[in-house]
Amino acid sequence: MIPCMDQQLKQLYKSVILEHNARPFHFKKKEGTSHVLEITNSPCGDSFRIFFEIENGIVTEAHFHGYGCILAKASTSVLIKNLENKPLKEVLTLCKSFLKMTDPNLEEPVEVAHELFAFSAAKSFPSRLKCANLSWEHVVAFLEKQVADHEN
Repeated sequence: MIPCMDQQLKQLYKSVILEHNARPFHFKKKEGTSHVLEITNSPCGDSFRIFFEIENGIVTEAHFHGYGCILAKASTSVLIKNLENKPLKEVLTLCKSFLKMTDPNLEEPVEVAHELFAFSAAKSFPSRLKCANLSWEHVVAFLEKQVADHEN
């Protein structure tokens, strides 16, 4: 039994992670895109590349490829699924909301889509939190720079 987690959240967590690990969204190398983000977590061995196509301040295409634990891969897949055809600021807000939702020190509820909410369960596993947040943290840093550049 997973501590501090109700049965419904436990099932959602398992189903989302298993689905996105088995059939990750846009899991392929997409060379030639306008931006490539290298993501690594050396202690765990996770290593992903995120391929972005950004036009006029909108993420028009996103793919990822690499390897990592089931949680890191599934979380990155969900991230990629939620990037396309959205303005940079909207994606940045989404990523920050995801990170707030998984922050074990915040008690306030954060509104996120059902599939993203599954990762709130990672708060119950401090050693796995880095895996769940890895790609999201790197994308936030990348997007903050992109938004600043786009506004100038």
